Amino acid sequence: MRIRTGSFFARVFLLTVAALLLPAGNVFAQQDQKMPLAFLGGFLAVVIIFIAAGYIYSSLALQTIAQKTNTENPWLAWIPVANLVLMVMIAKKPIWWFLLCLIPLVNIIMLVLIWMGIAEARGKPNWWGIMIIVPVVNVIVPGYLAWAD
Repeated sequence: MRIRTGSFFARVFLLTVAALLLPAGNVFAQQDQKMPLAFLGGFLAVVIIFIAAGYIYSSLALQTIAQKTNTENPWLAWIPVANLVLMVMIAKKPIWWFLLCLIPLVNIIMLVLIWMGIAEARGKPNWWGIMIIVPVVNVIVPGYLAWAD
């Protein structure tokens, strides 16, 4: 497999691999007791990169959905908690549903209903909203609703 070193993702990948492998040199020498802390730092960096990538993906997808449904203030997709308000507005549900999304266990049902409304607003079958509770598929649903014709 050939990786182009000029692309952004290739650089991030190579830096991540380097951050994980560099501290491993002293593991077998048993001289450095700080290695677990260095390894944890590299692991934490990878986790932060994945979280940031997921946040950017979901925000961009929600903003695109808002723009395609002509919903006001699509930039709310980038603000935590305010993106729930945007989702309620896209689904054309009462604004007080936002408060129900803040209640544990009730929020699961409410988010499914809201995503069903978002799917209908995009002209897709509403069962796509139910798919939001299926692991791995829930990553695909916002992208499908945002960028599929």
